[in-house]
Amino acid sequence: MYAMAAGLGTGLSLIVVIGSQNALVLRQGVLRDRVPLVVAICATSDVLLIALGVGGLGGLFTSWPPLLEVVRWFGAAFLLAYGALALRRALRPGDGLTAAPVAASALVATCLALTWLNPHVYLDTVLLLGTASTAWGDLRWWFGVGAMVASVLWFCVLGFGAGRLAGVFARPSAWRVLDGVVAVVVTAAGISLIW
Repeated sequence: MYAMAAGLGTGLSLIVVIGSQNALVLRQGVLRDRVPLVVAICATSDVLLIALGVGGLGGLFTSWPPLLEVVRWFGAAFLLAYGALALRRALRPGDGLTAAPVAASALVATCLALTWLNPHVYLDTVLLLGTASTAWGDLRWWFGVGAMVASVLWFCVLGFGAGRLAGVFARPSAWRVLDGVVAVVVTAAGISLIW
């Protein structure tokens, strides 16, 4: 139980930060647009990445740095483009709640890219959680299960709880502020990958 609780706490401490992936889940939750799909993709991806980290995949990244470089540059390009789109929405009134829904295929592609092309996700799940799990020896998989529960719990709370903010986001100005914050966070993440 202690290993699982430690994994839960460590997992929450790493995931409860508004980054590019969480910003998308929050936006879709407020829009109440395909929330189960977005939550399922993000949670499943995190569970797989945590399992890979606990299973020892972090060693591949540390032993073969070119792999991390490729992911880093693709991730930086994608995050900068996503940040530019969020900035455009922030500067254009009416592009928030009243905007036409994004096609499901585009939403899935965006969600997968924000997860699998984001080196910060690998750092948190594969490297940090994978490394932290080794301190638990034979109980490392229980630590991993705790971290997985933290991820699933967070994405469910964020995605399904964000709908309660729909009243606040009935005003276009609220969407502009949210999109402005998303633009800053995502662009900063993209720039940090380059530097």
